Amino acid sequence: MDLNEEQKGAISGWVQEGQGLSEIQKALAEQFDISMTYMDVRFLLLDLGLDVQDKPEAKPKQEAEDEPGISDAAAPGGVSLEVDRIMKPGALVSGTVVFSDGKSGSWGLDQGGRLALDMGDTDYKPTEDDIAAFQQDLKATLEKRGF
Repeated sequence: MDLNEEQKGAISGWVQEGQGLSEIQKALAEQFDISMTYMDVRFLLLDLGLDVQDKPEAKPKQEAEDEPGISDAAAPGGVSLEVDRIMKPGALVSGTVVFSDGKSGSWGLDQGGRLALDMGDTDYKPTEDDIAAFQQDLKATLEKRGF
């Protein structure tokens, strides 16, 4: 879709304001009479080099501290997980993980629900605590994204 500079500027402004994909979709329809699917809006933002930030869910402080994998990911030496913007071929969802010892690898979940973890080193085995934190963080992350 070819957009003029005014439309591109408006979209960029909406992203900077923190609007989500559905809000941008609605604004395009209302202000410019451009009807697009949710996925088309997502592709448009990728084409424009814009990245919509997910709004963090408000949680009571104690609940966030008690939730495994979420607070651990922010702690130094904890397990951190990221989801790829563009999924690896054959993966429903994919991303990277850094374990508490600093070793990183990639992960992917295929259409059959099988999880693959590639650390690049066949001899490396994460600790049981790291695996548990990774699984909990992955579950929470995927639930937030609607998987």
